[in-house]
Amino acid sequence: MEIEVNQNIRPARTEDFKQVAPLIVQAMEDLACTFANTDQIENSYPLFEHFFQKASNQYSYEHTLVFDENQEVIGSITFYDGKLLPKYRKPFLDYIAEKYNVKDLVIEDETVPEEVYIDTLSVSPKHQGKGIGKKLIVAAIAQSRAENQKKVGLLVDLKNPKAKKLYSALGFESVGKKQLGNNVYEHLQLEL
Repeated sequence: MEIEVNQNIRPARTEDFKQVAPLIVQAMEDLACTFANTDQIENSYPLFEHFFQKASNQYSYEHTLVFDENQEVIGSITFYDGKLLPKYRKPFLDYIAEKYNVKDLVIEDETVPEEVYIDTLSVSPKHQGKGIGKKLIVAAIAQSRAENQKKVGLLVDLKNPKAKKLYSALGFESVGKKQLGNNVYEHLQLEL
């Protein structure tokens, strides 16, 4: 795959939190509400704003690239080395147990060691269909290759065949299923 450099894609900054948190929540759908113990999607934004601004967790700005158009973040992708998931997930789970009284969730490890894991990918609804998601995935793949990683993985909602079609077109293949909260997702991987 030829990698196209895109001038709109840049590393996220802590000050992007207000624009990126809704994108993370959009990618997670009802799982974000489960984590924030709410049935109102907007009520989960503060949780992800909080963690996006902090280092060393699975929703950190450190692991995020954004698609910035005219100083507006219209897309984001968060990805990290899968072997670090337990370290990155612990502060999040501890926090939601204490602050949101969310305990005893069924959360499988959504990734595996030796895999760069794409945790969230999201594009603002008014900018979807323009290839921004694909450009963000390609940028994450390029960064993973540059870091000599061997695989990139992600989960796709079984009810989202359009997303699976995009990932399959990029070379991702099914390697199994994972349960997160109340949903089961397909685990896809791309060999680099």
